[in-house]
Amino acid sequence: MRDRKKRAVVRKLITRLVAVGLVALVPIAFLIAQESTAGREPSARDTGVPSAAGGGVPLAKDRSAPSATERGSPGGAGSSGPSANDRGTPSAAELLARVDANEVYNSITYEGEMIIEHQGKRFVKVFRAAGRGNTDSYVEFLNPEDRGTKYLKKEGRLYVYSPDTESVMLISGHLLKESMMGSDLSYEDTIDNETLSARYTPTLLGREQVEGRDCWVLELAAKKRTESYPKRKLWIDVRTGEVRSMEMLALSGVKLKEYRLIRSERIGSRDFPVEFQMRDLLRKDSRTIFRMRNVVLDAPIPDSVFSLRNLRR
Repeated sequence: MRDRKKRAVVRKLITRLVAVGLVALVPIAFLIAQESTAGREPSARDTGVPSAAGGGVPLAKDRSAPSATERGSPGGAGSSGPSANDRGTPSAAELLARVDANEVYNSITYEGEMIIEHQGKRFVKVFRAAGRGNTDSYVEFLNPEDRGTKYLKKEGRLYVYSPDTESVMLISGHLLKESMMGSDLSYEDTIDNETLSARYTPTLLGREQVEGRDCWVLELAAKKRTESYPKRKLWIDVRTGEVRSMEMLALSGVKLKEYRLIRSERIGSRDFPVEFQMRDLLRKDSRTIFRMRNVVLDAPIPDSVFSLRNLRR
């Protein structure tokens, strides 16, 4: 009886938050490093990033990932496509490392806004978020409808605090595949933050124009069968190393989601994505726009922020 009541509370909470969208921490960052439960890394100029064209909410990324230079000479093991040579063409591995590096950070704090448009309805969610390393993130919603709702990602687990029930619940199993509060992202998209280089084998297809910008076209094939998106296709800005557009595909080649960069900001040596659009192509008439402001990277964050106790405060 107690289990049935608990499940009912979880369902009620998810329904209530259907219009929220904890994308919370991961800019392409969200996705790049984000989908499939993905990850993120250092700067475009340093070498290069993900989320929401790697993951979530932007969830912080671990700077331990090697840079394009540290990974070794172009065309090294695990990469395909043309290698760096006298023609100046980067290898597929170098391009992907640059993408990973553009959004790598030790920590991040920011104020976020999620605009969800679905079948003629529009929902706006406002929150503040913090992330550290590749395991910890915290999001607290501030808009009137969801004020007090909090999320904590800790060591690969996602917890939610509901002010209605004044209780903390673990989001797991099939619930991780649910739409995150009605957005075009799933809970699963925010759980893990491993670099794309570690999860995919890249192939350089050539160059194309995207909204007037010259881009390298990179095709990714998952190294493991457990990836939520077995294939990806990235359009990487030749000049800045930003991911201008990305497609997430099934093994059959069917497109599942699309990412489009709207705006980036120069933060230190990074061209950091602060506004992007995600579309779940399995949902009719749906898109989510994710915006970040007052972004602070690599500043110390107290351990107490990423604690279960903080959820109940």
